[in-house]
Amino acid sequence: MSDTPSAGGRAPAPDSPARAGDLLVRIGAIVFLVGAVATLATVAPLFLGLRPLPSIAYAVCMLMGVGFVIAAAGVLRSIAQERRQARSLT
Repeated sequence: MSDTPSAGGRAPAPDSPARAGDLLVRIGAIVFLVGAVATLATVAPLFLGLRPLPSIAYAVCMLMGVGFVIAAAGVLRSIAQERRQARSLT
């Protein structure tokens, strides 16, 4: 049996530890995608001449912005961690 990961999964490199903001970036991407799908679902009836969706559907569209902010916080957290590591090396 080989030590390579299966075709469907990726194993992290042994010398690269998980950065602090990786989880936030992944969560932000998922929340953003949910908001993007909700946006498509609420805009489509307007172009197709159908009845508009209820107001709550438009509120779910705001998840795009929330996801973007979560992902940006993860990126900033990763940057801060890398800066701390760089300072500790000097």
